[in-house]
Amino acid sequence: MVFRVGLTGGIAAGKSTVSSLFENMGIQVIDADIIARQLSQPGTPQYQSIVDTFGKDYLLADGQLHRLALRKRLFSDAEAKQTLEHILHPAIRQQLLQQASEAQSRYCILSIPLLIEANMQSLVDRIVVIDLDEQMQRERLQKRDNLSLKEVSAHLAAQTNRTKRLQYADDIIDNSDGIEKLKFQVTQLHALYCQLAEAAEHESRSTS
Repeated sequence: MVFRVGLTGGIAAGKSTVSSLFENMGIQVIDADIIARQLSQPGTPQYQSIVDTFGKDYLLADGQLHRLALRKRLFSDAEAKQTLEHILHPAIRQQLLQQASEAQSRYCILSIPLLIEANMQSLVDRIVVIDLDEQMQRERLQKRDNLSLKEVSAHLAAQTNRTKRLQYADDIIDNSDGIEKLKFQVTQLHALYCQLAEAAEHESRSTS
């Protein structure tokens, strides 16, 4: 299997921007958020489980999930959040592994916002954390999603704290100083991951 790098970071830390920079270098990015959205489309077993569990009050007129209403419920109801995770996370994990096994780039990025919270560290060979000062993170989140200070705090409280996240990091990307510094860091990590992927492939051949 291709060398797998887990990309994570707090909300509004810049995961989408960093993912795009890796994609620009020809690296396949497998996004857990996209997988989760696909799994919760009408017609999937997970969609039906969500409707059966939470009720049709969380559906839009066209049958799609009312994601905003469901998200608000999850922030105020820890048990509901855990229930939804039990529905989605096993299938997300399976899809991440399946798509990683089919990746054609020199290594692949698994972008998993809840990598630490969902205990998915075993899915990857290395973890890179996008880091941001909490005050800057709050400001970006509030501006991006037009949230109140209370809502911002609730979003941050739903994720693991910055200190714990950094304890799992093999590599850290500092996203506090603009796009050019971000590009420089990603370029350096790309070179490192190419080397690590090549070494892992060589080791795999020598032991097979």
